[in-house]
Order: sequence, then C-alpha cells, then structure tokens
Amino acid sequence: MDHFNHFSWESPELGPKKKPAGIEMGPVGSCSAPEADDHADGSLPTRHRSWKARALDSFKDRVGRVDERMNNSVVGRVFNLKGSGPKSIPDANFSTELRAGLTTFATMSYIIAVNASILADTGFDCECKKPLDNAGNCVNNKEWTACYEEVKLDLITATAAVAAFSSILFGLFTNLPVCLGPGMGLNAYFTYQVVGAKGTGSIPYKTALTAVFIEGWIFMFLALTGMRHWLVKIIPGTIKTASGVGIGLFLTLIGMSYSSGIGIITGAISTPLAIGGCPASSLDQYGECTGEVMTNPKMWIGICLGGLFVVFLMAFKVRASIVIGIALVSILSWPRNTAVTYFPDTDDGNRRFAYFRQIVAFHPIKHTLGQIQWDLGEKFDTKVLVALITLLYVDIIDCTATLYSMARFCRRTTGKDKDFPRSTTAFCIDSICISLGALLGCSPVTAFIESGAGIAEGGRTGLTAVIAGFCFFLCIFFAPIFASIPPWATGCTLMLVGCLMIRQVTKINWAYIGDAVPSFITLAFIPFTYSVAYGLLAGIFSYAGINLCIWAIIKLSRGTIMPENYDMKEYWTWRPPGERPWLFRKIGEAIFWLRTKRRGRNSTFQLGSNDGSGGSSRHRVSPNNSTAAVEDKSTAAAATGV
Repeated sequence: MDHFNHFSWESPELGPKKKPAGIEMGPVGSCSAPEADDHADGSLPTRHRSWKARALDSFKDRVGRVDERMNNSVVGRVFNLKGSGPKSIPDANFSTELRAGLTTFATMSYIIAVNASILADTGFDCECKKPLDNAGNCVNNKEWTACYEEVKLDLITATAAVAAFSSILFGLFTNLPVCLGPGMGLNAYFTYQVVGAKGTGSIPYKTALTAVFIEGWIFMFLALTGMRHWLVKIIPGTIKTASGVGIGLFLTLIGMSYSSGIGIITGAISTPLAIGGCPASSLDQYGECTGEVMTNPKMWIGICLGGLFVVFLMAFKVRASIVIGIALVSILSWPRNTAVTYFPDTDDGNRRFAYFRQIVAFHPIKHTLGQIQWDLGEKFDTKVLVALITLLYVDIIDCTATLYSMARFCRRTTGKDKDFPRSTTAFCIDSICISLGALLGCSPVTAFIESGAGIAEGGRTGLTAVIAGFCFFLCIFFAPIFASIPPWATGCTLMLVGCLMIRQVTKINWAYIGDAVPSFITLAFIPFTYSVAYGLLAGIFSYAGINLCIWAIIKLSRGTIMPENYDMKEYWTWRPPGERPWLFRKIGEAIFWLRTKRRGRNSTFQLGSNDGSGGSSRHRVSPNNSTAAVEDKSTAAAATGV
C-alpha cells in the first residue's frame, strides 16, 4: 500500500479534505508520527532525496546566507544591493554580481593580448631602418623584432592596468555594470591611420599620445558644461534603441569572426562576407578560405561547448553557465599537440606557450610609460588637429551610445528621457581614464560592449565592474594565464549576448517611416561598417534629412499635405527634458544668491533713505499709527521688488 500522504481526499460538497493531524499511515500494519523533514509542498523528505540534491540544497543555502550577509554589509550599501536600503536594486545579489563580473572579464580578456599586439605594430620608439622590403620588413629586422617584443610586453601590462583602474573607478562612482578599456576600433585607427605600422604614418607615436591626452580633458570640459550630455539627449529615442540592436548584431559579427570569435565567417573579394570554418592554413592572403570549409575543429568545439552547451545550461537556469562554457573550452585548448590547441607548433604558438608556462609574471613598463610629448611646438600642425578631432567625435559617439545601450539593457534608465543615473559622473570618469591611458601609452579608453555578457548573467550594479577590474589587476601578475583564453572560447558567448540585445528591436517605432528608416540604417550600419560611431552618425544624418524635408512640405502646404501615420511620429525636441548638469545648477544657484543679496541691499537702502520729503519718517511705526505704518512699509517694499 502507498503512503497515506500520497493520497488526496476530495468531496464534491466540501472540496479537498485535510489529513488527520498527528498520524502518518505507513505500510500495512504500521503507523507513525509525521516526520519533521516532510515538506508541505509535497516534495520528498530529505532522507529520501539523493546526496547530490542534498548537497545542492546545502550549497544554495550557504550562497543565500553569504548573499544576505554581504547585501547588508558596507559593500551592499555602497552598491545598493538587494535589501541594503530604500534605494536598493531588487534583483542585485552579491553572488550574482560576482558571477557577472567574472563573465564580463572572460569576454573582455582578449583585449590584453589583442590590444597590445595592435599597438605594438607601431614600433613605438623602435628604430626601423628604411626602405622596407616586399614583405614589409625593416632593414634591421632582427633588432626591430626584439624591440617589438619588449614593447608588446609593456603594452600587455599597460592594457591590464588601464582596464583594471578604469573599470574599478567607473564601478565605484557610477554603480553601473559597465567596464572600460582601450577601445578595439580606436586602437586600429590610432595604429594604422595616425601613427602607421612601424611608424610609417604622418604623426609620431609620442605626438599621437599627446592628442589622446588632450582629448580626455576636452571630454571633461564637455561633460562638466553639459555639452556631452546635451549631445546625447538630443539623439532621437528610436535611434538610441536601434543603436542597442545594432550593437547586438555587431557583437554577433565579432563572435563569428576569426580574430575574436569562432571563425565561421571570413571576408571575401567577390562578396563582402563568405562562409569560413577552415583551418588557418587554408586562408589565403585576403583572409578567405581556399578549401576545407566548416572543418576547423576549433570552430566546432566553440560551437558545441561554448555555444550549444551554454544554451542548454541557460535553458535550465544554471548559474554561471557562460563562465562554465568559456572555462571548459579554454582548458581543452591549452594542451599542446592537439587539433584544438591554442599553442600550435609554430613561431607564434611557441612564443605564446613560453609566455603561458610562466603562469605568474610581472613585466615592468619600460618603453611606453610617460612618453607624452609635452612641448609640441611646430609639430602641432593640421594633421595632429585632424587626428584629435577624429578621435573626439568617434570616441564621444562610440562610448556614449554604448553606455546608454548597456544602461537600457540592465534596466537602469530612468525618466521620460531614458537617462541613466550619475551620467555626468560616468562621462567624467571616462574622460579621466582616457588621459590616464595616454600616460601609460595606450589608445583612447572607452566603454566595452562586451559588458553585455555580464549584464546577461545578472549584473546590475557597479560591483560587476569592480570585480572585473580586480581580475584585470590580477592579470598584471597572472597575465600568462588570462592572456591565453582563445577567441573561439568567447565567440559564441558574444553571439548569445547579441541574441539577448536584439530583443529591443520591438521597441523601435516602426509605424512611422520617418522613424523606421533611420532606425534601420543605424542598426544595419553598425555591424556592416564595424563601427558603432559610423552607424550612429548614419542614422542621425538620415533622420535629420528625412524629417527636415517632411517638415518643410508640411509648413509650405500649411498642413494640407501630411505623410502617412504622421500622428504616430515619436516626439523630438532640441531642448530635451531632465535636469541640467550639476555645474550648471551650481552656477545658477550662485547667480540666484547674488541677485537675491543685491535686491536685499537695494531694499534696505531705499527703506532707510531720507530725501527731504519725510520719506523715512513715514516708515516709523508708532503706537498710535501702527496700521498705517505697516501699510506704507508694504507698499514701499513692493515698489522695490522685495
């Protein structure tokens, strides 16, 4: 016979009946008192569950206790974790933020090696004797290569240090789960168009660093005066939403590429893109597969373990699923002499493996630290000014669009203008970090769209950025390990984040063509131009051109000619809502205080003056004529504006 508690008594008149209290029917011929570990929800008693389930429950209980303790601590109050106070964020727990920070770091860690490799191509102060041969090598190629390797190690340390300091500072002062680091598009422009490979450009490395340093202080001025804030707020809301969708597609494209992803697509000559998935040995000089398409085992291990397996874990809401996938693929890629090794038997692979074997290594910065050229003199010419202006508008649009998209993704935007908290502080921190990066020899610092991976893992506060920044700080000493995470381990993670971010496409105003077409141009141009800045500029210019022409037709026809669904147009104004930056508010308060004080002095002077007509005597209050005196005083005060 089954246990009594497995039965359900029901009656048409009385409904479900309760079990008699105090007795539990066991097998035939036995009865017992109810067990203390039976659950009211009908689940099995603890003694009937497997040891794995009991261990999992015990682990969850411990994590819950740690969360409760940390949420109520100083850390919880600083970052507004759940239950820490009236401004607490409901879904922000310490364990979730920790997991999100590790995820963000795992997806961003590739910049340690990639950024250093790109910037080192400039050669910095390594002398390259001309002319270059057909392969682009210097006459003193051996000496230049040795110097290049030292500069690259310098830049690995500098990149990790800048990302660590910037992310920690940004997380502490803005409480946003967004990490900063040397921008991956800006470093390519800095290296190949400003300085030039091996110093063949028009501007020396030190002069270019000076332009970056000045850019940071210009950003600070724009942030404090409110210009940077205003430039962002006047961007139409539908364009901002489309930029978030475009960034999601951009992340997907990055995750599918060879340099930063699984390598499932390549560039081509006859078509813009082509199917890839071939081993690196099958790529021609243009980066296109000549054969063995979709046979690369590195791509398949990234798809199966870094993609499908992570999706399987996410379907069952397994925490840290993204971190598990990245770690699993990385560990399987570290052994040598395998088909998926990150250290092949080549010069580059041997160099990476020799660096990986050090595990703990600190390389002091020798070549790039404090190399800004303060005395520009005649070197500050038109070319430097053009580079400075280009870095300004690309960085301001790139960083600003990323910040707003990440804030919307983690549901931290507020008000009708969809601003995010402490936005002025965020812009100021970004400005400071740009100048700091120039002091260490790095290209401009910006917000990373890979922060979306941590947000997708549950990151909601600046604690996510602080944890990721702390991991970057460890990279200064454990760089050999963290710089050896292969791109195919994080490629599918970026694609999954793109899948999550593209859900904002339903919030674009598709009803009115004046909003729909610029939004589509924005979300299409961002991935296909491989730049957030160019995509946003294309959307803004198209929005202005289309709607300006429509407005002119409406005005000339005096409202008789109206476009279809014009009443569904999203409202836009050049005077956006929201409070002004704090500097403007303080100046306004100071001006108001000075005006009030001046008015008070003028009132006192007029009330106390004697012009010979008895003006002062009629304001004296006497016991016999107090009412009239008060009325006279009120009239005089009204006349002076008090």
